[in-house]
Amino acid sequence: MIETIEANVREAVGTRQVMKLRGKRMVPAILYGHGEANVLLSLREETVAKLLKSGARLVNLTGAIKDTALVRDVQWDSMGNEVIHLDFARVSATELVDVTLPVVLHGEAIGLSQGGQLRFQSHQLAIRCPAGQLPEHIVVDVSQLQVGQAIHAGEVKLPSGAVTVTPASEVIVQVIVPSAASDEAAMATGAEPELIRKEKAAADEKDKK
Repeated sequence: MIETIEANVREAVGTRQVMKLRGKRMVPAILYGHGEANVLLSLREETVAKLLKSGARLVNLTGAIKDTALVRDVQWDSMGNEVIHLDFARVSATELVDVTLPVVLHGEAIGLSQGGQLRFQSHQLAIRCPAGQLPEHIVVDVSQLQVGQAIHAGEVKLPSGAVTVTPASEVIVQVIVPSAASDEAAMATGAEPELIRKEKAAADEKDKK
């Protein structure tokens, strides 16, 4: 998904100038890459809010500057409430880029009806993909997961032309047996918890003395 946003070129630098910029409800940004000169930008707060809401990573910059860029970094204030700076990297639609995207689970695992518990291990996945084909997120279908099964990074279905950067063996999501159920299963088979076995062994040793 490509979002078109309007950006202004700014000359003001330094903390005081940036504070004045924010006072006008503008967010400072920078555009760099492809061996070209860095360009200082400013965007309206509502433009930034719209961009973040869309989830788009690739943007067409219009206005004072025209370029295609990837949102490389979003800096927030200490409270995590306001965006204080954005970094844009120049890219072409066919250029391969490495990005980390959120993982969204789809469906209801079969294992839940079997008494299992869904454990969402990794909420993000790093991939390498042509910039023009970047998705907003990665969808992982968990509907066929049974108790004891897991979906690893290398098993996730990706967009055409994309490959996984995250280690293939990393667990994204799995269905486990809840610990309480494990304890009940142990009791049903007559197995003693580790602590009880140790206490019993200590008692037996004391009786021998």
